[in-house]
Amino acid sequence: MTARITLADMHDVVGMMRGAASRHVMPSFRCLDRADIRAKSGPLDIVTVADEATERDLTAALRAAWPDALVLGEEAVAADPALLDGLGAAELAFVIDPIDGTANYAAGVPLFGVMVSAVSRGEVIGGAIVDPVCDIAVLAARGQGAWLHDGKGAERRLHVAAPVPAREMSGNASWRYLPAPVRDVVTHNLPKVAGSWDFRCAAHEYLMLVDGRCHFLLFNRTLPWDHLAGWLIHAEAGGYSAHFDGSPYRVTDRSGGLLYAPDRASWQALRDLLLTPAA
Repeated sequence: MTARITLADMHDVVGMMRGAASRHVMPSFRCLDRADIRAKSGPLDIVTVADEATERDLTAALRAAWPDALVLGEEAVAADPALLDGLGAAELAFVIDPIDGTANYAAGVPLFGVMVSAVSRGEVIGGAIVDPVCDIAVLAARGQGAWLHDGKGAERRLHVAAPVPAREMSGNASWRYLPAPVRDVVTHNLPKVAGSWDFRCAAHEYLMLVDGRCHFLLFNRTLPWDHLAGWLIHAEAGGYSAHFDGSPYRVTDRSGGLLYAPDRASWQALRDLLLTPAA
């Protein structure tokens, strides 16, 4: 049986995220020493003491609220990749990205966010993204819509951008992690859209996408902490997404890329424009 997460539950999760960010993320922002930052898999893959403290805080809070849930944080999985093996079958699991956009955070650039998703039996059933600088949260529960909530208590429903021809779309193609042949095709074709940009932060790119402030996103890496929350919020805001070959994205997928657009027809037009090699 699939567990159920309500919007009220996700509001509670957002409260946990805001609390953890206020205790660990913002006090260390632009205050990190060199010893507070270290590389993981390479020089572009870093972690800070704030990432680790935020993840510990959120892990404890989520386990207190849902004692039987599996809780997986990006940093815990970095230390023990086998933890991911239980994600697809868990009755209820939470996936944490304590600071998405750590490179920006460590550099003092205010484009980073905290992301949490809820998963049951391989289905994403809840997602939240918090921007602790502007105190804005976007959240969704499966079948219950996507919503923006600010720190003053105002709330409104989210909708993706209206469909337009592919050449009039704007968004981001995260080409750096694409395999070389696909990267060459995408970077050649990217000038054909109306505009593109890169925040080095999936959290903020999703904030733009789900609020209708851009049309598309393209990613190659599909790590769960980077995309599960944004994927659900985008779907609940009315958008369409799929792997590059058109197959649906699954919780356990680690390859195949992801392309987001306002609807299926827009997705196909954009895929044809960006991923078709030049004749």
